[in-house]
Amino acid sequence: MQPKYNRILLKISGEALAGPKGFGLDQDIIEGIIKQIKEVKELGVEIGIVIGAGNFWRGRQGGNMDRSTADYMGMLATVMNCLALQDALEKAGLATRVQTTLQITQIAEPFIIRKAIRHLEKGRIVIFGCGTGAPYFTTDTAAALKAAEIKADVLLLAKNVDGIYDSDPKTNPNAVKFERISGIEFIKRELTAMDTTAVSLCMTNKTPVIAFGLNEPESIKRAVMGEKIGTIID
Repeated sequence: MQPKYNRILLKISGEALAGPKGFGLDQDIIEGIIKQIKEVKELGVEIGIVIGAGNFWRGRQGGNMDRSTADYMGMLATVMNCLALQDALEKAGLATRVQTTLQITQIAEPFIIRKAIRHLEKGRIVIFGCGTGAPYFTTDTAAALKAAEIKADVLLLAKNVDGIYDSDPKTNPNAVKFERISGIEFIKRELTAMDTTAVSLCMTNKTPVIAFGLNEPESIKRAVMGEKIGTIID
């Protein structure tokens, strides 16, 4: 079978990398992610990745800290996740490049869209770090932006929850899961599974979003193949 999507932008939450510990990097979790990404790559799919930093830092942890300073710290924290994922991918035999919107040339390429697309066309996985490069934006928004820039067929939102619910399923056992929801409805309901700026950006650029649980068996591959999984935002 052929994959439904030929070029994807995969957004991985930082919390997902932490596993049950809730902080740092869980090597078993990372190995599981690498296995899934390798399976998708072997289908000939071009892969871009954006990673959050919630396993190390969140801007709201800054307390009374200046918001811009706290957000820049979060951008730097994403780079640690990017490098960890790059190392694991390359050990699995997958050619990988890290590009960052903030210049850290000793360890990563600066983000240049034409170069990123060329990497994808050559079969390399490109990991985008440092979010949008500006404060006051989430890594969800960075993922929506990068999906538009690389002209991805879909944005895959890999989370700790198996889709989007009308309320938090962790605190409300009666929460109802959506199979499909429009971007407008998502924003009207003030849902928080994805940043509303990111949802709006995907709507504008007609980028479909599939939100699903990263810990489900072969979830990334199933999403790429077009199987019914998680929640579609369109």
